[in-house]
Amino acid sequence: MRIAVIGTGYVGLVTGTCFAETGNQVICVDIDAKKVEKMKNGVIPIYEPGLEELFLRNSNEGRLKFTTSLSEGIKDAQVIFLALPTPPGADGSADLKYILKVADDLGPILENYVVVIDKSTVPVGTAEKVQAAIAKNAKVEFDVVSNPEFLREGVAVEDFMKPDRVVIGTKSDKAKAVMTKLYAPLVRQGNPVIFMDERSAEMTKYAANAFLATKITFMNEIANLCEKVGANVDDIRRGIGTDSRIGKRFLFAGIGYGGSCFPKDVQALEKTSKENDYDFKILKAVMDVNENQKTKLIPMINEYFGGDLKGKTFAMWGLAFKPYTDDIREAPALYNIDALVEAGATIKAYDPEAMPNVEALVGDKITFTSGPYEALKDADALLIMTEWPQFRTPEFEVMNVLLKNKVIFDGRNLYELDEIAEKGYTYYSIGRETVNSKQ
Repeated sequence: MRIAVIGTGYVGLVTGTCFAETGNQVICVDIDAKKVEKMKNGVIPIYEPGLEELFLRNSNEGRLKFTTSLSEGIKDAQVIFLALPTPPGADGSADLKYILKVADDLGPILENYVVVIDKSTVPVGTAEKVQAAIAKNAKVEFDVVSNPEFLREGVAVEDFMKPDRVVIGTKSDKAKAVMTKLYAPLVRQGNPVIFMDERSAEMTKYAANAFLATKITFMNEIANLCEKVGANVDDIRRGIGTDSRIGKRFLFAGIGYGGSCFPKDVQALEKTSKENDYDFKILKAVMDVNENQKTKLIPMINEYFGGDLKGKTFAMWGLAFKPYTDDIREAPALYNIDALVEAGATIKAYDPEAMPNVEALVGDKITFTSGPYEALKDADALLIMTEWPQFRTPEFEVMNVLLKNKVIFDGRNLYELDEIAEKGYTYYSIGRETVNSKQ
């Protein structure tokens, strides 16, 4: 099939590349001329494991192309994906200006029947708005379909190529036939393609992310209570995760969720609820708890250092909101950097992928190092913000020499309490007993 993807952000680039991998002819459209030129020259603008290989192969074989011209990109296309940003507005609602602008532009230049697909995460009713915007100037038949993405950063290629399910919102039999053909190579093992109306598909995406954000936040609340009553949240996680009704995933306590999806989508769903005169109490609690959870370690740090952080140096391991990505949107590390710098502390940070993005954001506010151990040199303590695998089994003998104090503030619960106690560390984590080896 001939596919146009409008927008080459995270979702758009993964979508375009993966559909090219299944043999389709894909043209990705973006208004950023420098970005498009880089992609034409084989430079991938985001970090996502496994994506670069597919990107280069399909670019070299001519199935994946790039342009800044909307009319060139959609020429002869059978399907057009809208993968444009929907940033939160000041009131929390998703901003649809980019999607509706492209919809306005599409109307006059459509030449044949096409299925226009909302791939961005959009509020309920957006498909109807896109339909109306295109219809104002369209001279040919078209359908607008809602097809939300369920990609996890870090494993997005696998999620796209082997989806748990494909959700498609449309009432058009013609569009259903096109979408069935499009996704057939990806669901050969029998994973379901679930058809529903457009509004239900739009709500499905928000419901999924809001539920997962709630699950994370619930465990963080349990962890906070564990600290009060002397229980261990890791034991509780194992105890409830084996219940098939609950499941093992998204039960790890920590310093809150971040990224491009959960914060924005929970906020947008709560805004939709307000607009429809519904008081979605759970969502408000989720947002409040998560906001506080991001800086959960700061009171522990203040306690250890007697409330005076001026002149202290902290090593920070991890800057991305999760491992296997360079995405720093709503990353807890950023909130901790702000709090510590404001208190007069110095930070030396290391992250395998996210340092360029943080440097572009904070400039010389902190120092970046070439490796995790370099960050530890003469640091008063270690802070762990992201659970990258290389942080899980460090060389403690090396750490002992580099750190001024054997103290770790772990926002991701990477180490077992008895192991860290044996190594003589004072160790603060989330929802577990503090290991106090302070001399």
